[in-house]
Amino acid sequence: MNYQETRRWLSSRPASDLENGVARVNWILGRLDNPQLQVPTIHFVGTNGKGSTLNALQSILQSSDYTVGRFTSPSIIDFREQIVYQQEMISEEDFARIVTDLQPLIEDLDQTAGLDAISEFEIVVVAMFVYFAHYQRPDILLVEAGMGGLQDATNVLAPLAVVCPSIGLDHQAFLGETHAAIARHKVAVLRERVPLLYATDQPEVVAVFEDHASQLQSPTYAVGREILLENSRAGFAVSSPLGRVEELTLQMQGRHQKVNAALAVTTAQLLSPDFPKITNETISQGLFQAIWPGRLELIRPNLMIDGAHNNESIAVLTQLLEEKYADRDIQILFAAINTKPVDQMLSQLSKFGPVSVTTFDDFRAVQLEDYPSGYERVQTYQEWLEQADLDNPKKLYLITGSLYFITYVRKYILEELV
Repeated sequence: MNYQETRRWLSSRPASDLENGVARVNWILGRLDNPQLQVPTIHFVGTNGKGSTLNALQSILQSSDYTVGRFTSPSIIDFREQIVYQQEMISEEDFARIVTDLQPLIEDLDQTAGLDAISEFEIVVVAMFVYFAHYQRPDILLVEAGMGGLQDATNVLAPLAVVCPSIGLDHQAFLGETHAAIARHKVAVLRERVPLLYATDQPEVVAVFEDHASQLQSPTYAVGREILLENSRAGFAVSSPLGRVEELTLQMQGRHQKVNAALAVTTAQLLSPDFPKITNETISQGLFQAIWPGRLELIRPNLMIDGAHNNESIAVLTQLLEEKYADRDIQILFAAINTKPVDQMLSQLSKFGPVSVTTFDDFRAVQLEDYPSGYERVQTYQEWLEQADLDNPKKLYLITGSLYFITYVRKYILEELV
């Protein structure tokens, strides 16, 4: 199959039960000599902050002159951006070839294993492990869980560490209705004696994490306990039992980014005995160079975009608005997909200025007529931007909501307005 045929074949795969997902992935990987165990790996789980923390660690590792593979999901612009080696997406040819080579095994699994049919995402995860074991062999692989952990297709690793930047209420239909239930799903990727690094201010989450880690004899490093953040004149410092790094600076905004950075720094310190080119200097350089597009990104002095796609990330955004932009006249444009708590998200935002709502080209996007009353409807984000006074330093124009929406907006702004 060529790339387009591969994509069509994948998208025609049935949606499968989550219950047997890990078993299906393991069934195929076992017949491929377990490629997922052939590269040192860090596993990232959590509700918000996985991508930013992974990105910060990737930047530190690359500054330390190590080659890095990365798996993140979902894709936003290009399907292949889920599988990245040294900032380059997997080629169409390699992806098509790997999936084509997997087809006989997939058919065998579908027909004989009694595990239900393997899903598109599970096949992509298998293809990713094959790619990093046999096509590009990075020094280290950073893997982000798709959803949850316990039943996630990535829960087949023997990681060097597990990192969890936050636990929030998202995907409750699959993961449970409480923070503790969701935490149990996430921490299920932990293995015996493997370090767990996390950030949370919720006692019930701490209890779940510490209990599970204790059973596995796994050391834990929590922000605010073992991992300490201190502000200083020249940036901030991170200290832990593994050492102290000072004069750290970030280009990314928001206190939560310092928390994510602290997790990345401590993970790098944990890795340093086996990755000796990691130093305080490469940590500092890597953090400064780390950029996560579309997250609290000030794209012009008075134009910010942020993929705040659930209640917790909206809370992070509004905290930044309160701390840094209270003197500005803030105007907000919002669009979301239909699985999110839109009423609550809009309610949080509306405390900071007038909120307009719009829609975008995605079958899951909330349509204009389905938003709650009391918010101005705008047909397109382009129309809203045309009315913005982008040279007025007293204003802040904020576009937020779905990551998919923000990706369209960011591309348009960079091509047309910057």
